[in-house]
Amino acid sequence: MISRLRGTVAGRGEEGIVLDVNGVGYLVLPTRRAAQKARGKGEVTLETYLHVREDALQLYGFADAAERELFTHLLSVSGVGPKVALSIVSGSTPAELMRAIALEDTARFQAIPGIGKKTAQRVVLELKEKLGEGVDFPAAGQPAGAQLVARDALVELGYSLVEADRALAETDPDAPPEERVREVLKKAA
Repeated sequence: MISRLRGTVAGRGEEGIVLDVNGVGYLVLPTRRAAQKARGKGEVTLETYLHVREDALQLYGFADAAERELFTHLLSVSGVGPKVALSIVSGSTPAELMRAIALEDTARFQAIPGIGKKTAQRVVLELKEKLGEGVDFPAAGQPAGAQLVARDALVELGYSLVEADRALAETDPDAPPEERVREVLKKAA
C-alpha cells in the first residue's frame, strides 16, 4: 500500500497531478484541498490511498490523514465508489462532513453530484454507526434540529449548504436559530 508521497509536481491535467518522487512520476487523483496544497512550487507531501481494481491501480491524494480516513470509511458504504467518495471528501473539510453525519444531514450529501437520496441516507446511517461515539457534534446547548433550521433558512436566502454551515460556525451555538440567522446576515451586510 502506498500511503504517503513526497515530491514535486511535474504536471497537471484533468486526470490529476503527476507527483515526481525521486524520478518516478505518480499520477495522483487529488481532493480539492490536496490540489491546492500542491499548487505551490517546491516539495509537497500528500497522504495517499491506492485503490486496486481488476483492470487498474488508481492512486488518490489527500491533504491530510483525516481526509484519507474519511475516504476509506466512505468506500465501505454500499453504492459509494472511489470517484463518489473523492467528490464527497473534496466538497468539504472532514470536520464539516463529520458534523453533517452527526446531525444526520442527508441534504448536505445530496447536494454533491452523483449522490441521490438513498445513497445520502446510507452514508449518514452507516458512517454514524461506524464512527459512533467519536463524533461529538453539535455544540452542547444546540439541538441538532435547531442547527438545521438555521442552516435551511440561510439556504432559502441563497447561501449554499457549505456557506451556510461556515457562516453559522461563527455564531453563538446556544442562540436560537432566528438569532443566529440574523447575526449571519448582519455580518454579510
